[in-house]
Amino acid sequence: MLASTSPHKLAEFRQLFRGSRVRIVPPADVAYPPQVDETGATFLQNARIKAVVYALTCRAWCLADDSGLEVDYLGGAPGVRSARYAGPAASDDMRNRKLLKALAEVPEARRTARFRCAVALAAPDGSIVYTAVRSCEGRIAHEPRGEHGFGYDPLFMVGAGDRTMAELTTDEKNDASHRGQAARAARRFLEHCLAQMPSG
Repeated sequence: MLASTSPHKLAEFRQLFRGSRVRIVPPADVAYPPQVDETGATFLQNARIKAVVYALTCRAWCLADDSGLEVDYLGGAPGVRSARYAGPAASDDMRNRKLLKALAEVPEARRTARFRCAVALAAPDGSIVYTAVRSCEGRIAHEPRGEHGFGYDPLFMVGAGDRTMAELTTDEKNDASHRGQAARAARRFLEHCLAQMPSG
């Protein structure tokens, strides 16, 4: 079970697990998905919190992730508050406009940033059995570009290239992104576990 109510994350994880024996199930498949307070100071702490709560509530294997944008000029902000950067009910566009305003006078060389993603896998008894943290380096563009992705993707220029995350194809994004790297690490772990199980 994916410990998230985000349809965008569900679509990405299902794409990243395509062809695997591991099937990603959304929390909507259970009667009462739990509510989780993400009180961690790091992405990994939040991922662990979500994985444990979902696993204990649903008595299922749960994969959770927490991810966000870290801008060096802003001291790592918005960081774990990426989704709440412009307020709890803000849209992606509102968050992006606030970020651009904060960086309005910042030159290209100082607009470095990274997307970071942590994943945690919990067993049905709530014990954490696997974690991974991965990142994707880049910089913040001066205006949104691209029609794909979500969140800060239209502002995040990947690596040393000239395209934003929102201008990449799905396969390109999955290859480069923080979530793609972390999900592949979790997939390898899960598939290794399945391979060790006796057949039948």
